[in-house]
Amino acid sequence: MANLTSTVAIPKTDIVLYTAGTPNGQKVSITLEELGLKYETHKIDISKNTQKEDWFLRINPNGRIPAIVDRTSKSDGKTQETPVFEGGAIMLYLVQKYDPNNKISYPFDTDKYWEMVEWLVWMQSGIGPMQGQANHFYRYAPEKIPYAINRYQTETKRLYSCLEDRLAQQLAGNRTADPHTKASHAGPEGIINKSEEQGSEGPWLVGDKCTLADLACFSWVNWAEWAGVDVKEFKEISGWVDRINSREAVKRGLDVPEPFAMKEKMKSKEGEEEFQKMHSQWVMKGQEADQQKHK
Repeated sequence: MANLTSTVAIPKTDIVLYTAGTPNGQKVSITLEELGLKYETHKIDISKNTQKEDWFLRINPNGRIPAIVDRTSKSDGKTQETPVFEGGAIMLYLVQKYDPNNKISYPFDTDKYWEMVEWLVWMQSGIGPMQGQANHFYRYAPEKIPYAINRYQTETKRLYSCLEDRLAQQLAGNRTADPHTKASHAGPEGIINKSEEQGSEGPWLVGDKCTLADLACFSWVNWAEWAGVDVKEFKEISGWVDRINSREAVKRGLDVPEPFAMKEKMKSKEGEEEFQKMHSQWVMKGQEADQQKHK
């Protein structure tokens, strides 16, 4: 019988991450940290529209962060620079290439793999765009439009309700361990090292461990208050966010390319206003540049 506790060695990686301290950027830096991969960070100064410069557009034609360039040597010793853009695509690329032990993923083409992809794509097409619009109209728009604010905050809450229901179903369906005990990791899809057990209590979105699906959704839900949404209204989400925030790799990933300041700033009115003013400037500057280019 095969030894289910054996692990496959991960190659020494050489990856460049182009990012900024936003939900989209953080989900990739968190993934890199969770996998323990070697990478260097290139901060993209969105306030200066660096992401629109020609050199960056050759990496990501869409002119958005995050993006990576993988310079890791191949098995034959040859090097080839592989650019990958879009957060969800980067996350899938990283686990396919560098998560042979399925620490934060499941084996390709298994049922759990496709469930993980479903929730990752759900975040990319749902929470990300909708909460992003809630952020814009609630925090940045020069004119406060109640309809727009209510529209996108309501849709964000609807999506959170979907997430809440999923976590509750996972718990009720016994697809994870009791939330007060360590999750079960029996079987080849659940191998985990003792050193990696921190934060393994469920429920999780897919199966009995934290995966890309959780990390992707978390990257936006962790910014809920910035969109004017109170995550405390959602019991299962609140516990889930706390569990993910407690993971050491997540703490490191949130501080890339600079310390994550939003939650600390939100503790005072002055800090909140300062953070909002700083971000409003680059958001509106970027919008004005796009409007001029695409008249």
